[in-house]
Amino acid sequence: MKFSTKRFSMFFVFIAVLALVAYSPSVANAAKTAKVEKSDKMGQANAFFDANKMGDMSDFDPSNPIVPTGDTYKIAVVASFSGPASIVGTLFWFNVQWVAHDINKRGGIFVDGKKKLIEVIKADHMGKPDQCKKVVERMILQEKVNVLWGTDGSHLMKVINTTANQYKVIAINGATLADDLQDAANFSPYAFQTAFSNSQVGRGLAYYYGQIRKKEKKFYILCQDFGAGHDIAEGFKRGLKEYYPAAQIIGEDYHKLFITDFAPYLEKIKASGAEVIFTGDFPPDSMNLLKQARQMNIMLPIANNYMDNPDALHATGVEGTKGLVNINSWSVDNPHFKLPGHVKIEKIWTDLLKNKWKTPPYSQMKSFEHFAGYYGVWTQTLYWFLSVVERAKTADAEKIIALWENDTYKFVNGKVVKMRACDHKIIQDLAVSEFVPWEQQKDSYNLAPYYWFKGISFYGPTYVIPAEKVLPWMDQKLDRCKGKSDWGK
Repeated sequence: MKFSTKRFSMFFVFIAVLALVAYSPSVANAAKTAKVEKSDKMGQANAFFDANKMGDMSDFDPSNPIVPTGDTYKIAVVASFSGPASIVGTLFWFNVQWVAHDINKRGGIFVDGKKKLIEVIKADHMGKPDQCKKVVERMILQEKVNVLWGTDGSHLMKVINTTANQYKVIAINGATLADDLQDAANFSPYAFQTAFSNSQVGRGLAYYYGQIRKKEKKFYILCQDFGAGHDIAEGFKRGLKEYYPAAQIIGEDYHKLFITDFAPYLEKIKASGAEVIFTGDFPPDSMNLLKQARQMNIMLPIANNYMDNPDALHATGVEGTKGLVNINSWSVDNPHFKLPGHVKIEKIWTDLLKNKWKTPPYSQMKSFEHFAGYYGVWTQTLYWFLSVVERAKTADAEKIIALWENDTYKFVNGKVVKMRACDHKIIQDLAVSEFVPWEQQKDSYNLAPYYWFKGISFYGPTYVIPAEKVLPWMDQKLDRCKGKSDWGK
């Protein structure tokens, strides 16, 4: 899928390219209803993030990272580090470096009989498949990296996974939401998907409306006209049939990417009698949709997965963002900061932002103000992988794979995740948050000053969607998965 070369702001370029992670061909087989089994199958976590063991982060500066050399354990961040989407690589690099800095301050990880520091290397694929193949091969053959972490675009993640499989190197999909990356046609035993998927977005929001909120019944679907938009919409429709049969879809439209005029669609929505707009749009489309809806005095709730970036939301203000309903893979139920370790890492993060991170984009973007969202997911899933390496006590990919399959891990916020063995997809709870004005955010953000952001509505009431209600799609055509339940058993 080729995207427009129109000039966007730094933020919009980041989100638009990041949202390429959502692209995938329609997964028709995903229509099969997941078998519902009890969430106790997650079991007790085999390992967890211990904030008490964190290294000294006081000198962590993403603009001037401390990168060790020599006999190190090497992670290649494969992403766009040049061109119009270079901000994507910058943000990926920031989060992976955060983890490396922490682990290195602890003395590294024990691998093959010795402690090794973590070295993070930039691998610029420039957003091009041919360049992606070249840079990944250079990382493996010349830089001798132990693991590949990426990326912005599922078409590029496929290149990474295929190349990693060829050379028997582990590849971690930390960001892309495509359902088909681990299917029978694309599966590699060396590839692991630590991001949730497009179809789970739709089913999760359907579960929220049908089993938790139980109020609105009339929904209007408006999504982008490409693979991810259709997959998210199909997930929502399947979810309504499963969890909310009384609901009605009273309208369904798909629009071209990066349109500037949503008025024709919004007029139809206004006349339809819809009670909720459902969209899988990513910016700039999602934010243009929100802005124009509010300008037309359409104040309906908008159920979404990409309308949660505070930099963009500030353009719409408190009233315009009130009533948004967002699903994500990081949040827990209220209050968000229940555990001492979670409180500790949030305070370390916010203190560094205030006192240390003085250069763009870290000093400019409001999304850096909290340890949350993508940053929580990217860092904690990488900590998980490194804990597997530490427990395996080796850099041998085969032994790491064997240990990571069916492994469980507890994040710093208390959330427990599992790696499904047969197709290497993450099993996890999701969460839905209703956006409220800053005065009401204290139930969610239970630390001083008791709000996330003052100029917008943001996370308020937050509800957990149990893992068994949104299990990731499993391709039964994949030999490893044949005859297994959606838990992988």
